[in-house]
Amino acid sequence: MSSAAEQEAVQDPEREAATASDAVAGRGRAASDPMAGPGQATASDPMADPGPVTVEPEAVAAVRAEVAEAHRTERAEARRAAGGPPAVWPGAPMPLGARFRVGPDGVAGTNFALWAGGAEAVEVCLFDERGVETRCPLTELTHEIWHGFLPGVRPGQRYGYRVHGRWDPWTGARWNAAKLLLDPYARAVDGDFTLPPEVYGHVRDWPDQHVADTVRDDRDSAPHVPKGVVVHDDDDWVEDRRPKTPWADSVIYELHVRGFTRLHPDIPPELRGTYAGLAHPAAIGHLTRLGVTAVELLPVHQFAHEDHLLRRGLHNYWGYNSIGYFAPHAGYSASGTTGQQVGEFKRMVRALHDAGIEVILDVVYNHTAEAGERGPTLSLRGIDNRGYYRLQHDTRRYADYTGCGNTLHVVQPQVLRLITDSLRYWVTEMGVDGFRFDLAAALARSMHDVDMLSPFLAVIAQDPVLRRVKLIAEPWDVGNGGYQVGAFPPLWTEWNDHYRDAVRDFWRGALPDVRDLGYRLTGSSDLYAWGGRRPYASVNFVTAHDGFTLRDLVSYEHKHNEANGEDNRDGTHDNRSWNCGAEGESDDPDVNALRRRQLRNLLTTLLLSTGVPMLVAGDEMGRTQGGNNNAYCQDNATGWLDWSLLEQPRWRELTALTARVLTLRRTHPVLRRRAFFSGRAQAPDGLRDLAWFTRDGREMAEADWYAPAATLGLYLSGRDIPGRDARGEPVTDDSFLAVLHAGAEPTVFALPGAPWAAAYELVLDTSREDQAEPPGTVLDGGTELAVPARSVLLLRVRE
Repeated sequence: MSSAAEQEAVQDPEREAATASDAVAGRGRAASDPMAGPGQATASDPMADPGPVTVEPEAVAAVRAEVAEAHRTERAEARRAAGGPPAVWPGAPMPLGARFRVGPDGVAGTNFALWAGGAEAVEVCLFDERGVETRCPLTELTHEIWHGFLPGVRPGQRYGYRVHGRWDPWTGARWNAAKLLLDPYARAVDGDFTLPPEVYGHVRDWPDQHVADTVRDDRDSAPHVPKGVVVHDDDDWVEDRRPKTPWADSVIYELHVRGFTRLHPDIPPELRGTYAGLAHPAAIGHLTRLGVTAVELLPVHQFAHEDHLLRRGLHNYWGYNSIGYFAPHAGYSASGTTGQQVGEFKRMVRALHDAGIEVILDVVYNHTAEAGERGPTLSLRGIDNRGYYRLQHDTRRYADYTGCGNTLHVVQPQVLRLITDSLRYWVTEMGVDGFRFDLAAALARSMHDVDMLSPFLAVIAQDPVLRRVKLIAEPWDVGNGGYQVGAFPPLWTEWNDHYRDAVRDFWRGALPDVRDLGYRLTGSSDLYAWGGRRPYASVNFVTAHDGFTLRDLVSYEHKHNEANGEDNRDGTHDNRSWNCGAEGESDDPDVNALRRRQLRNLLTTLLLSTGVPMLVAGDEMGRTQGGNNNAYCQDNATGWLDWSLLEQPRWRELTALTARVLTLRRTHPVLRRRAFFSGRAQAPDGLRDLAWFTRDGREMAEADWYAPAATLGLYLSGRDIPGRDARGEPVTDDSFLAVLHAGAEPTVFALPGAPWAAAYELVLDTSREDQAEPPGTVLDGGTELAVPARSVLLLRVRE
């Protein structure tokens, strides 16, 4: 370019971008703020749009020269290393992905099939153990699927795709064959995403960042990105016995594969932090002793780390940044990353099933690790950007309902197929029992609005495999109209944040009245009693992976996220926590005793409530994150479970209490009802199935629900539980009275007499540190019960 032309381009940066290549763009991502709205970048976002800048001609020329020289060098090296490509037979367009099989004339090989709707050409690229690349054109095109059979290509072969097409970001076209792309259907991934400049489809460090995403980068990304791995289908599930735990009997335990075992002293060091570590008897033994029925694993799909974290020397620990929806995350494998991770994951699932524990995956189909238009080109963006992602009216930019820069366009048939193929794969070939869908409202959007008749929900409802597994929605996203708690159709359960907020507020003394608490303790019928839904449509939780741990909830009133490197701006401010009189760790024995009591109150309330309880790993033993309520990038002792806590009697006692309440729940069907309470007697001479009492022993009247109250009595009748058992017999159980007292001072509670009970046996008292045995105290109906400050008492009715 002449000096005059360079000067003209500086004055018109968009013309310079279009001249450098064809034009394309996007928008800044807000990955560090999961609650950022569409188009909103956080203050910590290194890709936030800085607006137009003045660019010196020398800087433009230097960048262009560097890119051109690197491109020439790479091409020359490739020509020297290239040998003759193997034969490519026509193959078949189905199934998608790389599938090893026996081809024509009994020849073994691998069939490659890739949907790339608008592409002009596709090459499958094979890599040997030295990293030498061999490119094989796929010339067969059937219904927008490029395919071919490569004889002799066997399991363990590493590969990727190069997809040719127009570079025109202004129309959403972002093809760049210089970028090696991960197969969306790859079932194993070898290598790490490190995000150097070469993996971006545009020149990441272009001087004018306002148009940087429109300047095509022609440097080869292959040396810098992971490769897919051909995997052999050599396993089946004939000997596997799925627990098939009914929803009403389920207790979910949310855990991180790496964090749960990383510090476990009884697991061999080489297995800690891996699928094999979670399959170890020491890990499974804790789960069975506790009494949980399912583990909900934080994302195990192959994921990548965000650029802004890598620049700060951090990594994405939680994994909500997926890039491979069929591949178990290679970083959690103890056995290898060239396909071995698949077998290791399957063995983990089998071991958990053998212990009666189901496996639920937390899945992130709402967005990918490619972020906004300034993000890397790793897979879908380079295959068909417009076909996979929701774009704005200005198609240079992405519609973002997730706060992470992009949103998958689930209305598109090929995207819907990708997601449902992935889900079925994890059920039928990997053995999992269900899914928790991150930001599920984004998946339920039609063209713009959330629609409960959307293609995604309709396909799930009729799918013969997926409609039979556990389906959990995180029923919101960050877009307009995205909050959908209580709105998902039958088959679905939902994370119920109403429950979380009401229980937190009651125990910190912040509820203005007890109306909301009454609904939450009994299955949230105000949200879910429609369309044939049941109380187990509500997944009840007090804590989750995002937010304070349970111990931090009673130890901190403010977040302390400085270690995340975002000046404590990330993470929610709405913690609804109470520190019991001191911020953070304390040497005051009274403060610590009160905190432990509050932990017992919160855990007991959760496990006695109607619905499906969800515990977070470590809450039962007092795990702390030091007040960090957004530890998504803390792959260290902050995010890992500290098993040494069990060496301390105070935390062993909390674990014992959790196990004992779960035993009560498992033993008594009245605590895990399959139908909502009616508040009426099931028989003419019977008692109502649910009754509420004030502390003076009087049934609550309408006005009592609107008055402030620190004490609440809940009577659960086990005489006539709706439904029948497996043999068609009526279900009956003991009746219970639960007394919840959040007041700072002791009180008395008048026990209801006839016809409710002749006497009561005290089976649980959270004011006690020692929870090894039930109190066993028996009191007559009509007498007064002494209730300690801030405590839960559970009494069994004696007729």
